[in-house]
Amino acid sequence: MPWELKSDRPIYTQLIEQIELMIVSGVYPPGSKLPSVRDMAQEAEVNPNTMQKALVKLEEDGLIITHRTSGRSITEDATMIERAKTKLAQEQVSEFLEKMQLLGFEQHEILTIINHMVKEMKK
Repeated sequence: MPWELKSDRPIYTQLIEQIELMIVSGVYPPGSKLPSVRDMAQEAEVNPNTMQKALVKLEEDGLIITHRTSGRSITEDATMIERAKTKLAQEQVSEFLEKMQLLGFEQHEILTIINHMVKEMKK
């Protein structure tokens, strides 16, 4: 999964979001070992200190576990990962709804559009 960093928001925040996405999507499965901070920073083309800061935040959130002698790994707590997944989904839906309201759509119109698209996806 390529790193997609934009200049419109802090890099640190984007790193957290992208690593969360990699965790909930299974790129980094539960219990798997993460690459080193330097390797991840080099891959994302960011300063290692910025990557370290993002990883510390994810550790505080409980998604990453640091092992003193063997680096970092993803939590094996499925509930924790599911919570992160739900949080990411809620953020996406919230952003979508805000944009739809800015476009002038009412709630019933938004739901009609969503229902139509879901039906199209099933085909």
